[in-house]
Amino acid sequence: MHFSDNKVAWLVFAHVSIIALSNSLVQFPFICFGFRTTYGAFTYPLIFILTDLSTRLLGPEKARKIVLLAMLPGLICSFFISNYCNQNELFVFNSVSLRVALASLTAYVLGQLLDITIFHKLRQLKQWWIAPSVSNVFGNLFDTFCFFFVAFYHSINPFLSAHWFEIATVDLLVKITISLLTFVPVYGITLQWIMRNKADAIELTS
Repeated sequence: MHFSDNKVAWLVFAHVSIIALSNSLVQFPFICFGFRTTYGAFTYPLIFILTDLSTRLLGPEKARKIVLLAMLPGLICSFFISNYCNQNELFVFNSVSLRVALASLTAYVLGQLLDITIFHKLRQLKQWWIAPSVSNVFGNLFDTFCFFFVAFYHSINPFLSAHWFEIATVDLLVKITISLLTFVPVYGITLQWIMRNKADAIELTS
């Protein structure tokens, strides 16, 4: 297997892991400063930084490939996790679980593809932070409302059906805040470290 393929495989695994973790945590709403949100808001933004790094280092085509390869495993994980959270059963068909899984799939794919498109258009700007910041904001905006609408609009879960818009809005604000204050700087530090190591490797081989 080519080294680049190894990186793609690890990134696919990372995407699926974050999807699985976030879809577990999104099942548990809580009150934050008087507003309803979910714990998934604290983990899911990391996936956008992974996508931005993939786009920056491997190119948009490879980044899209990673998203598409993670799509089906992410759907399966989402279904089983939602099943377990709703019924304490893994292998029982449940329409709520299926709806959450499909919502996760739709939001993930469309949100990530939007993120890749925006990031790629802005990555040539002199200020390195603009591309990940803008792509994160718009990617999270689309992803969050898409997920909560598809998953919980007129859902049989009375709480989430009644409060999905409020939860989505607070989730979005939490995601954007976390992304801009922590994950975007992490992106910058990681990118700088990778580029420095790459430059050192080139010097050693020249």
